[in-house]
Amino acid sequence: MDYEISTDQGRIDPDLVHRWISTDTYWAHGRSREQMDAAIAGSLNFGAYEPGSGALVGYARVVTDRATFGWLCDVYVDRAARGKGLGTALVEAVRDHLAPLGVRRVMLATADAHGVYAKVGFAPLESPENWMALALAGTA
Repeated sequence: MDYEISTDQGRIDPDLVHRWISTDTYWAHGRSREQMDAAIAGSLNFGAYEPGSGALVGYARVVTDRATFGWLCDVYVDRAARGKGLGTALVEAVRDHLAPLGVRRVMLATADAHGVYAKVGFAPLESPENWMALALAGTA
């Protein structure tokens, strides 16, 4: 695979990322552009770029303190680039970027891509009864 994966936020195309996430995902369908811009600004972003053209064909972001914890989210591969291992490569890039920082745990939620994440080492929670979530009214 010749795709380049970069954390250079300046290379991210926020219009394209917003279109992908807000129209072609089950987890953030309808997300506003303002929410997406804020999410990009507050996250460690990973872009996957096509060889030659440099076109953005994949995206992932991590909400992290860059020291102890990360939340992997908004992993997306353009429909035309799927089936080539790019999703796995993006998640591997996240893992490899965070590990030297000392991040001890990276969490995520998925309804349909368990196999992709398992290839990189993700597993179900050992003690899900220890975890809790707070859902704030009116948020997505």
